[in-house]
Amino acid sequence: MFQVKVPATSANLGPGFDCMGLALRLYNYIQAEESEKLEIILKGTYTSNIPADETNLLWKTACRLWQKIGFQPRFLKITLESHVPPARGLGSSSTGLIIANAVAGSPLNKLQLLEIASEIEGHPDNVSPALCGGITLTVMDENKLIPRTLAKSPKFKAVVVIPDILVETEKARGILPASVSRTDVIFNASRVGLLVDAFVKEEYDLLAIATQDRIHQNQRASLIPGMPEALKSAVRAGAYGAALSGSGPTLIAFCPYGKEDQIAMTMKNVLQENGLSSAALTLDIDSEGAVLTEI
Repeated sequence: MFQVKVPATSANLGPGFDCMGLALRLYNYIQAEESEKLEIILKGTYTSNIPADETNLLWKTACRLWQKIGFQPRFLKITLESHVPPARGLGSSSTGLIIANAVAGSPLNKLQLLEIASEIEGHPDNVSPALCGGITLTVMDENKLIPRTLAKSPKFKAVVVIPDILVETEKARGILPASVSRTDVIFNASRVGLLVDAFVKEEYDLLAIATQDRIHQNQRASLIPGMPEALKSAVRAGAYGAALSGSGPTLIAFCPYGKEDQIAMTMKNVLQENGLSSAALTLDIDSEGAVLTEI
């Protein structure tokens, strides 16, 4: 029997659209063992709308990897203990691939799993921190990925504010324009460079500027009432910087120690004024990424 602990992730971090992300100390736990039939048991905080049959994403992803490497498995008994809110911009990725690789005898290394996961998802912003931990930047070249871990244990807390609405990734992507202006490309490119430098050199006061974005956040604001105001309020309340987490609706703020509660309350109040109730969590950055153990 295998068990995988996979951290929640936050993608983009403002301007790093589809290439930057970080892992958070909030986890899904999955146990899997070979069986005579497919059996999926759902536990934990979030089980609604997760299918317990062959349409389950974890099982479909596992089958896709087995097909790719030519492995013929038996069925699995899978127990999923879910503590990461689904469809909230905190996607916990790569679990099915890790389980499938273990069942097949672990023929693939972490970079190979990352490449397959990125091929499936179309971008590495979530899967890279989920597998590697910390804050990551991943470059997609024609024939390979170049993952870089910028920081394993940054000296700040992450406050995630989770509005009580769902934003499907397809809808959040569909709202984006097909092209962007040269001015906006230059704006984002400069912020990504500054964001990387701020994390590497631990100059967190730069994050208020470095997390600015013109490629996706303003466009997605129509799906999350009060989002721009909530992000600005976080910085005014003392956050180093704040951004939309993935495709949303979760918002993430990078906070000095001791200011987390004040920043969380400020963001929640702004969303409430715009008709959105929300929950807030204060989390550390996960430094390990996904952890596989054999039981």
